[in-house]
Amino acid sequence: MNALPKNANHASTAPAYFSVWDLHAYYGESYIVQGVSFNVHEGEILALLGRNGAGKTSTLRAIARLDNPSLTHGEIWLDHERLHTMKSHEAAVAGMALVPEDRRIIAGLTVEENLQLAQIVEPVGWSLERIYDLFPRMGERRKQEGVTLSGGEQQMLAIARALARDIKVLLLDEPYEGLAPVIVDEIEKTLNVIKEQGITTVIVEQNAIRALNLADRSVILDTGTVVFDGTAKEVLDNAELRAEYLAI
Repeated sequence: MNALPKNANHASTAPAYFSVWDLHAYYGESYIVQGVSFNVHEGEILALLGRNGAGKTSTLRAIARLDNPSLTHGEIWLDHERLHTMKSHEAAVAGMALVPEDRRIIAGLTVEENLQLAQIVEPVGWSLERIYDLFPRMGERRKQEGVTLSGGEQQMLAIARALARDIKVLLLDEPYEGLAPVIVDEIEKTLNVIKEQGITTVIVEQNAIRALNLADRSVILDTGTVVFDGTAKEVLDNAELRAEYLAI
């Protein structure tokens, strides 16, 4: 088991491209995230894993600077910028994008209008042409109302909408939930293309084996704390670790 990054709690330490240092957050009165720290290199895919209730989604939401859960202590750095001092919309402008489990496709808007809305907020992201090259189905369905798409297509739209802005880090919460394996294959191919573009990805996923086969590295949480920080291969090769903390 690998130790946490040295001096992870000290702002004076030069941060990695994307760093979370000693993060603490609450849901109401519940103390969910209890000192989470990890570093991610530019272009890496990190699988953030753990059993149900381990604090994975709460960690993502705290990183994205959402008001609930509330961040009470810790630092979040992205490309040498202090995200922990920012509001959620400021963190988004700095390059942070969260795709939540419910995808939040806007009803009444077509696929293209969902994408254009993101570009109105920040018009310097990927062009529609570039997005449609990566997501051909979105191009084919660009005039269709977004909420009428299949589950897999909605997930693709949610990721495409994130890319419509100029992002540096993509946070994905349960992107494979309810999707057929063939659709998951397609999403993973897309995530590998995104990785080639230098975008860093943090993925929370209950299908741990699929996430580990995709990821470069993994962090495992248990009751809001980090119990493992290392390569994805180390987790795949360690049956005892998987059984204890992932139940697989």
